[in-house]
Amino acid sequence: MEHQVRTLEEQKSEFKQSKLLATPIAGLIAWLIVLMSGLFLSEEITVWVLFVATGSIVYLGMGISKLTGENFLDKNKPKNTFDKLFFYTVVQAILVYSIAIPFFIENYTSLPLTVGILTGLMWLPLSWIIDHWVGIFHTLVRTVAILLLWYLLPGNRFVVIPLAIVVIYVVTIYILHNRIKKN
Repeated sequence: MEHQVRTLEEQKSEFKQSKLLATPIAGLIAWLIVLMSGLFLSEEITVWVLFVATGSIVYLGMGISKLTGENFLDKNKPKNTFDKLFFYTVVQAILVYSIAIPFFIENYTSLPLTVGILTGLMWLPLSWIIDHWVGIFHTLVRTVAILLLWYLLPGNRFVVIPLAIVVIYVVTIYILHNRIKKN
């Protein structure tokens, strides 16, 4: 079988046609679990729920991608440079735990702030890849909301920050869904 060489612009155009729903749905589920833990369990348990839930987003996304038709693990679809770039942004989000963990050791309530903001940064390059403002919206609103809530409601950081992230994911998923409907 002969492989057709596609330009970066052709690959970008193909990537832009993706639904891009599996990963945000996984993020929504993970942060909803953190929110439920923050509401009903101790903060000592919730920090571990936060680590496990947010660390599982990529794996949850892989499973959900089969349900959304994106199927991240499909070996038959042609290689796309922008899939690889998006994967690198996911790895970047995972590597930020190296920043979050030392702050967590110093002040465990920093965890929703650091993980919430740092893992949300992967949305910024997505806006460029898909030529759509949704990633800029997600990153900026998430960062500002988390920062404000962290300072304004210090006694409820494990509830209000996950709640804000869940709401932002719901809006983001709605925007992404409508982006596909318009194409």
